[in-house]
Amino acid sequence: MLDKLEFIIALSRERHFGHAAEACRVSQPTFSAGIKQLEDTLGVLLVERGSRFRGFTPEGERVLDWARRIVGDTRSMRQEINALKHGLTGHVRIAAIPTALPMVAMITTPYRAQHPDVSFTILSRNSIEVLSMLENLEIDAGLTYLDNEPLGRVQTVPLYSEQYRLLASSDSPLGDRDEVTWAEVGKLPLCLLTPDMQNRRIIETLLRHEGADMAPTLESDSIIVLFAHVRTGRWASVMPSKLAEVLGLTEKVQAIPIKEPEVTHSIGLVVPHRNPLTPQINALVNEAKQLAPILSASVPSGRRCQTD
Repeated sequence: MLDKLEFIIALSRERHFGHAAEACRVSQPTFSAGIKQLEDTLGVLLVERGSRFRGFTPEGERVLDWARRIVGDTRSMRQEINALKHGLTGHVRIAAIPTALPMVAMITTPYRAQHPDVSFTILSRNSIEVLSMLENLEIDAGLTYLDNEPLGRVQTVPLYSEQYRLLASSDSPLGDRDEVTWAEVGKLPLCLLTPDMQNRRIIETLLRHEGADMAPTLESDSIIVLFAHVRTGRWASVMPSKLAEVLGLTEKVQAIPIKEPEVTHSIGLVVPHRNPLTPQINALVNEAKQLAPILSASVPSGRRCQTD
């Protein structure tokens, strides 16, 4: 039964029979037969039939919810038993929004110092993908926004408030300012994250509210690409203050507070809404709770941030 429930979760994730079968490392006929066996066992149709995957029936959606719970709880049980036998071991998968990626190391480094037999995979994803992957058991935890879009059924640990800074060359028109307004930012040649990123949607909303023409001259899903362009002195960008600190700005790049209005959004750790959590995730939550007071100490308002 458990392997058939894994099939349902894979189908929800891949939205394609062949790709789901490949993800489960079985042939497509074996995969389809497994889904049919599950339907026969439960006495209901789970999948809308067609030449390609069309979606789940209402009964299939309910079975999918139970499949996620049962498979998640089974994995938790196995990991807890293994931890009792061998201590904390295994692999932790974390997905983070691009603006929070540099902060992941502040959790994983002290974590591994205490539990050296645990390894990590860190992925860069947008906020929607973080929640989808968490729901489909593809990751163990995520770092994302907590207050701007619906999160669904997750447990959260708030870490810090994202405040925004204009990143610009020190010899640019606004480079010598102690603070700027969103209206002024909107007049600059901006390079920003791609539209699928929540950070981009937040910045677009703020700029449009101030009447700015929202047309960046460059967009990328990579923070490093944006920062590299700002360093040329020909572009400016908007980044969270914490990210600006971690990047280690040179004397040529200024991180200038943006006022009127001053906006913040909460960033934090999200983990499955499950009790008990796996030992690995529980240890991750504990590290996040210890880190939160440190990260919440922000750069004083109204001061430029510059790091040599």
